[in-house]
Amino acid sequence: MISSDIYEHYMIREILEEPEALKRTIDLEYDRIRNVVNEIAAENYEMVYITGSGTSYHAGLASQYALSNLAGLVSSALPASEFDRWVPKRISRRTLLIAISQSGESSDVLEAADAALKRKIPILAVTNTPGSSLSEKAEFHIFPRSGRENAIPATKTYVTQLLSLFMFSIELAAKNVGDDELLDLRNRLYMAPQAVEHTLKSLIPKIKEASRRFKDLDAVFLLGSGANYATALEGALKLKEACNIFSEGFATREFLHGPLRLVDEHTLVIMIAAPDEVESLVELNRSLKGFGASTVLVSESTCRTELLTREVDEVFTVSSGMPLIFSPLLYILPLQVFTYYSSIFRGFNPDRPEKLKKVVK
Repeated sequence: MISSDIYEHYMIREILEEPEALKRTIDLEYDRIRNVVNEIAAENYEMVYITGSGTSYHAGLASQYALSNLAGLVSSALPASEFDRWVPKRISRRTLLIAISQSGESSDVLEAADAALKRKIPILAVTNTPGSSLSEKAEFHIFPRSGRENAIPATKTYVTQLLSLFMFSIELAAKNVGDDELLDLRNRLYMAPQAVEHTLKSLIPKIKEASRRFKDLDAVFLLGSGANYATALEGALKLKEACNIFSEGFATREFLHGPLRLVDEHTLVIMIAAPDEVESLVELNRSLKGFGASTVLVSESTCRTELLTREVDEVFTVSSGMPLIFSPLLYILPLQVFTYYSSIFRGFNPDRPEKLKKVVK
């Protein structure tokens, strides 16, 4: 485990605690998740809504991708504050709500849960807090084991939420296709603690220096596709919270439909891409550099990524071997660390961003 004792701020300490938090989640929640899956599979739900706010919503969006692609479930992620407006008052299909909240006390998530119950939609609560208001409303429960998180920007709670939801997704999928077909995928998912620790150890010195280089830029755009669209959104949220900088996340190709107009020499663009996606970014990177932007690639180290490595300003490399569908667990790490050091070099306290509170009532 990486020692966090030498660091002044909770945020970086909590990032460094992520490998242990993930291991604890696997050890303590594996049996519960399998039992929850057995109960939920017996209900034959036809539709799953997923809701949360902020970071929890982004975890839900990544889990929608996993549930749809692994378990074949029709699923839709909605921000908690919009749930009651978007979901029909009359539900004709057997429907489940997955409600995600670190504290279990977010007012928007609780209101979404109440709206679901009015529609007779049962709730699976994914919360770090047993006994919370959300867990009291839910029929099913998963408890990510992040431990106490003191910094306002959520880091270890996000990765434990992701892992819990990915574990749920793969165990639910196994009910449909059988354990044998998913054995390799499951084994690689459960190597997440080791992969996260290796990635953090290798990245921190490099990201610290890059954060210093880019500290005077005015805007950051983060681009990601598939499951890592959620990573782009979460990375942008962290930068807003801790660095007080304009930052936005986009699906990679959507960035070309208008937002590209905003790119100039004061802009940083962070491209989040699995190795088989890198080739498609070569021309985009050349365009961005032509407009004066600085560019960063977040990916794995393979011969494919070498296509772009020579042309971007910086490469943040995560451990290889994690299945693409679960890659948000690793691809968020450089963005969390980059946010921490960017906050420091811009003169902020990353633990206590002005105007923000840990739980929104």
